[in-house]
Amino acid sequence: MKEYILEVDNLTKHFPINGGVLLRKVGDVHALNGVTFKVKKGETLGVVGESGCGKSTLGKTLLRLHRPTSGSAKFLSKDLFSIEGKELREMRKDIQMIFQDPYESLNARHSVRSILHEPFEIHKIGDYEFRESEAKRLLNRVGLPPSALDRFSFEFSGGQRQRIGIARAIALNPKLVVCDEPVSALDVSVQSQVLNLMLELQQEMDLTYIFIAHDLAVVRHISDNIAVMYLGNIVEYTDADTIYEKPRHPYTKALISAIPVPDPRFKGVKQVLEGDIPSPRRLPTGCHFHTRCPIATDKCRKESPILRDATGTSEQTHLVSCHYI
Repeated sequence: MKEYILEVDNLTKHFPINGGVLLRKVGDVHALNGVTFKVKKGETLGVVGESGCGKSTLGKTLLRLHRPTSGSAKFLSKDLFSIEGKELREMRKDIQMIFQDPYESLNARHSVRSILHEPFEIHKIGDYEFRESEAKRLLNRVGLPPSALDRFSFEFSGGQRQRIGIARAIALNPKLVVCDEPVSALDVSVQSQVLNLMLELQQEMDLTYIFIAHDLAVVRHISDNIAVMYLGNIVEYTDADTIYEKPRHPYTKALISAIPVPDPRFKGVKQVLEGDIPSPRRLPTGCHFHTRCPIATDKCRKESPILRDATGTSEQTHLVSCHYI
């Protein structure tokens, strides 16, 4: 049985809002509100939801780019948010990130050689010959020629740039890779190539992915389990096939029904959500989804539901945050 590589418990992140003449704190943006999940080694957790639900904040907090407001996370049984100094530096080799926009995530002033040498230079690994050999090996692994080392990132297409970003992410043989919408900026034809490359690398290197995206069709292709987020909370969590075939939460059902079907004869029933997503600065009372939920009652407006197992069996975990499921 595979061990858990990452265990997140009640993770919360609030960003302060300052205002007035003295720039005093006047409120908070509630980006994450008690997120809990586990990821097994070698598996992929897909994180989906509308823009502003906290997906990217979750990834950046796990990378220590943001300090959590509260909660904990264990990576390889170590407390991710308490380690500092040399221990934190070593941990950073094991957790890497693939960014959304390959045009912004690569420095246009640096050659590909400089970009791929940098991880080894920062961690003082090997000499120039070693770094050059590794850079060529990485380029070959992502399907680019060695001659690319002498070129700059702006000379490549979007798909090629993302391949360079992936090469940089896997340079130090990480154990966990946070993928923040890595194919959303690419053409559809290129998306499939990059996804297949990521799957090949996962198999070869035994990588664990947290795959953040808003395209549910893409997430199903690559994920083992899926967490559906709404306003900083996980509202449903189970394996990928179950999420798509038997969604339980009203929000998940609406997201699934919105996936385009490439068949003009298909006459599916769309579950359209009314209204806009509330501001994370002023969260609704009770269940945060009640302002848009078709089955909401007074109980939903007053009491916040807990994320609980909706199956009642030990064979499968299907967590849903809803009073009536």
